[in-house]
Amino acid sequence: MDRFDAMSVLLAVVEEGNLSAGARRLRLPLTTVSRKVADLEQHLGTRLLVRTSRRVALTDAGRGYVAASRRIIEQVEEAERAAAGEYSEPRGTLAVTASVVLGRRHVLPLAAEFLAENPLIDLRLFLVDRHVNLVEEHLDLGIRVGHLEDSSLMARRIGEVRRMFCASPDYLARHGTPLAPEDLGAHDGITFRGFTISPEWRYRGDSAALSVEPRTRLAVNSTEAAIDAAVAGVGIARVLSYQIVDELRSGALVPLLEPFAPEPIPVQLVYAAQGQLPIKARAFLDWIAPRLRARLPASEAR
Repeated sequence: MDRFDAMSVLLAVVEEGNLSAGARRLRLPLTTVSRKVADLEQHLGTRLLVRTSRRVALTDAGRGYVAASRRIIEQVEEAERAAAGEYSEPRGTLAVTASVVLGRRHVLPLAAEFLAENPLIDLRLFLVDRHVNLVEEHLDLGIRVGHLEDSSLMARRIGEVRRMFCASPDYLARHGTPLAPEDLGAHDGITFRGFTISPEWRYRGDSAALSVEPRTRLAVNSTEAAIDAAVAGVGIARVLSYQIVDELRSGALVPLLEPFAPEPIPVQLVYAAQGQLPIKARAFLDWIAPRLRARLPASEAR
C-alpha cells in the first residue's frame, strides 16, 4: 500500500464530506476510494471514519491521523515546490480566491495582465461569495472584503470600501429621492442575502430609530442580480461600493443617503502564516496590491 497516496485519498474524503465527493475530486472510481480508505484502516488496525448514508465523521483516532497526514503532505508539497524552483523564480500554479463581483470586475482584468508578464505562472482563480479556508482548499492567496477574523492568516491591507444605497434615475424620478433613513419606509427595496459581509440596512449613528428598511419588492441571492434589478428601476439596493463602480460612472445608478453611510470595510490580501511564501505568491501579491488599490475609487482606497 502506498501510504502517501492513502493519506491523500483520506484527506480528500474528509475535506469533501463523503466518499462520493472525494472520489469526484480525485477523479477516481468510488470503489477505488472506498478500498484505499479500508486498506489504510486495516493497515493501522483502527477505524478512522464513521460512515453514514450522506457524510463521514472522524473517530478520535481519525482526527489525530488526519491532522498528522495534512502536515506531512504539506511538508512534501513544500519540498517539491522548493526543488522545482518556486522559491527562486516566479513559476508554477498560483491559486487565488476572491468574491464573485470583485473577482470578475477587478481581479480578473489585472490577472490577465499579470499572466502576460509572468509566462511561467499559471493562475487558478476561485470566485465564490464566501470566505474559504485557504489551507484546506489549497489556495495561496485570498482577496478579502471584511475584517480579518482568522488569526492564522497574514494580511496586507490595500484599501477599504463603503456600504452604499443606490437606485436608478428612473426609479427616483417615479418615487422621489430619500433624504434620510426614515424615508426608506415609503420606498421599494431589493434584498440580497448570501454573503457574510453583504451590506445591511444600517446607517451612521445606528439606533432603533434608524432601523428602517424599504419594502422588499424583490429578494435575490446574487449580488449581480440585485445590481441589475436596481439598474432596471425595481427599487433601492444596498451594495458595496466596488460592486457598482461602472454603474456610478455611467450614471445608471445614483448613490443615496451618503451622509448616513456606515463605517468603511477593509479590503485585504491574505495568505497562510505557516511556511515560506512561494515567490510566485509574493510576486502576485506585490504586483496586484497597488493596481487593485488604484481600481477602487480614490475615496475608498486610503
